[in-house]
Amino acid sequence: MPAQFTQQPYASVLAQPARYAPPAPPAPAPAPGLPALPVPKRTGRVAMIWLFGFLGFLLFALIAYFGLFLGPLASVIGLVLALIPLAIVFFVVRMIDRWEPEPKSLVFFAVAWGAIAAIGLTLLVDLGLTWLFGPLGDAAGAVVQAPIVEEFWKGFGVFLVFLIARRSFDGPVDGVVYGALVGAGFAFTENIQYFAISLIEGGGAQLTVTFIVRALLSPFAHAMFTSLTGLAIGLAARRHSSAGAALGYGVLGMLGAMLLHALWNGSATFADFFQLYITVQVPLFIGFILGIIALRREEARLTRARLGEYAAAGWFTPEEVTMLATPAGRKVGLNWASQLRGDRRPLMREFIKDATTLAAVRQRAITGRDPMAGADEQALLARTRAARAALLAY
Repeated sequence: MPAQFTQQPYASVLAQPARYAPPAPPAPAPAPGLPALPVPKRTGRVAMIWLFGFLGFLLFALIAYFGLFLGPLASVIGLVLALIPLAIVFFVVRMIDRWEPEPKSLVFFAVAWGAIAAIGLTLLVDLGLTWLFGPLGDAAGAVVQAPIVEEFWKGFGVFLVFLIARRSFDGPVDGVVYGALVGAGFAFTENIQYFAISLIEGGGAQLTVTFIVRALLSPFAHAMFTSLTGLAIGLAARRHSSAGAALGYGVLGMLGAMLLHALWNGSATFADFFQLYITVQVPLFIGFILGIIALRREEARLTRARLGEYAAAGWFTPEEVTMLATPAGRKVGLNWASQLRGDRRPLMREFIKDATTLAAVRQRAITGRDPMAGADEQALLARTRAARAALLAY
């Protein structure tokens, strides 16, 4: 891949300065309608097939477990009610992920890992610990055992996503997204169990209370816990390429997730839940939201900086960088595309998506953590040039 080497300053600590510059654009520009080149296929497909097979096996085991111990009717009612908090969390996570959407297969895998594997493996560990040491008290189980076992298996799922698709795992926002999705999946299956047990033991009144507490007051609890693990792995993904570095960062994030989980469970076990909910949990959630906003702004700033370097090499105009790398610019660009012949907003969305991915690829090239970044770069540059030509064609 042709390249020139220069040293440029980078203001962000996440940018990791290195000697690298984008290639110069070829001449002449492509004719309108030039077919876009595909981005090279990602690795890890064989691992994904085996993992989905493992999830399928555990799913049948969980269905049998719920049907045997809770009964079909209570399980179905619990499932329907559990879809409500899942939908709330999924909607918010997808809003976070709008800047650079993750592949749908990985989104599905993250939710499935939390809903099936993390739950199933937690149940197996809990049964094993009970067989070895006898049943723990309610307090010890809620404040010690549950946070450790549950956050371990949820965090393990986020680490698996990094291992099988690290080229789609570009930074802390991606880590928060994957962690929150795994947590949302876990909470979904756990809520089925809680709702079904409440219905069996206390009827509609107890089910209503459980639904309000778990689905309306705290739908983001598990998502928030595991997002700490994802955030830590995402920071490693931005700075390093090795699985060892991601594992080390992930363990630190997992410890934070366990402590936050224990604090949450402890507030319901040892104190007035609603008092601590207002004084501790709500401020923590607000801090979580503010942190995500800051990460999103940093991601947008980094996208604009990387695309600005392509503009300096002649691939984009400064106005195009503003249109592609700012929320306001994207809105203006989509509005302009809607007024073109045939409503070209789908093409503009592809242009924005490919340009954002290009910025992430360049970041991987700068850090030197992706040996295939050059091939991705060439394909994405061809796609963006073809998209521009199609947008401007009459």
